[in-house]
Amino acid sequence: MKKLSDLFRKKNKKTKNSVEINNIYIDETVEENLNENINIIKEELGESSDLVIRQFCSSVNTGIEMSVVYIDGLGDKNIINKFVLKPLMHNSECKDVKEEVKNKNLLEYIEENIILDSEIKKISKFKDLFLHILSGDSVILVDGFSTCFVIATKGFEDRGVQEPSSQNVIRGPRDGFCETLKTNISLIRRRIKNTNLRIEQKVIGKETNTDVAIAYIKGIADEKIIDEVRYRISKIRIDSILESGYIEELIQDEPYTLFPTIYNTERPDSVSAGLLEGRIAILVDGTPFVLLVPALFVQFFQSPEDYYQRADISSLIRMLRYVAFFLSLLTPSLFIAITTFHQEMIPPALLISIVAQREGIPFPALIEALIMELTFEILREAGVRMPKAIGTAISIVGALVLGEAAVQAGLVSPAKVIVVSITALASFISPSYNLAMTVRILRFIFMLLAASFGLFGIALGLLTMLLHLCSLRSFGIPYMYPLAPFNLSGQKDTLIRTPIWRMFKRPKLISSKNSVRQQNPTDAKPKKP
Repeated sequence: MKKLSDLFRKKNKKTKNSVEINNIYIDETVEENLNENINIIKEELGESSDLVIRQFCSSVNTGIEMSVVYIDGLGDKNIINKFVLKPLMHNSECKDVKEEVKNKNLLEYIEENIILDSEIKKISKFKDLFLHILSGDSVILVDGFSTCFVIATKGFEDRGVQEPSSQNVIRGPRDGFCETLKTNISLIRRRIKNTNLRIEQKVIGKETNTDVAIAYIKGIADEKIIDEVRYRISKIRIDSILESGYIEELIQDEPYTLFPTIYNTERPDSVSAGLLEGRIAILVDGTPFVLLVPALFVQFFQSPEDYYQRADISSLIRMLRYVAFFLSLLTPSLFIAITTFHQEMIPPALLISIVAQREGIPFPALIEALIMELTFEILREAGVRMPKAIGTAISIVGALVLGEAAVQAGLVSPAKVIVVSITALASFISPSYNLAMTVRILRFIFMLLAASFGLFGIALGLLTMLLHLCSLRSFGIPYMYPLAPFNLSGQKDTLIRTPIWRMFKRPKLISSKNSVRQQNPTDAKPKKP
């Protein structure tokens, strides 16, 4: 047998027939010698304890040695033993035909008559071989052949389909995405039984080789947007992709903005609804959060439950979200501006009460607000990071105790505690965590503007924010559509939600080819006799 050093054709530079693995260039084609292939696999995988290599003699043709290679924990042993090893080693039917099977037909006979697995394919490159082994598949090597079989035997443990934790609804589906890409794709397929649903899969990450899938509906999604998504993902050059947030940062239009320009969700119904509107979904193996592009500003105020309730109820709740957005953003800054610069706007009775409460408070309104807001942010993060059994109790008790103690100690006024409480409650209404984080950051900027320039500073901040929002794009689509540019048809699902039977068309800029969603019910209404 050749020495291991002879198996690795070390070269000073890479050639077209070699592939780099662990800084060593080896021939890209699998060797015909089984022992050579096993030595290369052991060398490259470092003879890891979870690497399983099972050598045996085939019952198909006496004297032919084979080997099954897989990673323990990634491959399902029951499938491997029952549908791979047993047919190849102890197949009684092979005794009558093994004399007729010649070497040139051996691989075809094994593929067509012996292996019982439904997913089987042939490969001949070391790069593909290592990728499949590390993905949970099993590889069958046959002595004397440079072609090997790949059997789909993935069987690693996963969390399974559970209820989403980030986007809860009262009425609606309870299933959510998990960390397994195939399961997530099946959840979408289950809802969209359409031959035009396309799934394109890519591998990204030099070290992690993470599976990334692009999903869209052909004929509804805009081809230009699909091509743009393909182009941006193909340009990613990074060593690892551990979560969809990596993809989100690498492909977004404007990296220097606080506002999210890519929507993420762990609800299959939200992704399915987005695909039916002409959006493109990006699924990443190892995370339950799926990206949807293009994303609009109004989309972050919409909840899946809006379309499962009556239109009037959904519209009322949606308008409440918009009100809560401005309350969470501006309530502390308005309180600072009015109490500091514009006392004449406060009714005399209320002004006297506020002045009486602030007697003895050693800090100006800005410092008082900053103390309370920072304290609340610390409590919120502590409640999220602590164990669930005590996290909620600590955050609630901490807020009550600290708020009461701060008032009794004369550090803050009771009115400021009320303002911060209203702000906190309003921030929890947002159905999108990304937008809520943006509001939390902008709130401090508006507080500084209010303490410096009063209501004029707040107006300046709002104008700047509005201009910034109008300048943003999400994969070429204006971020503020259908408000700017204004689209009358799009207003049916913006500030309010009109009844589903009134929404005849999809968003115009997102799906321009197939914009008709349903038939106008007035056209199909039967005539009265």
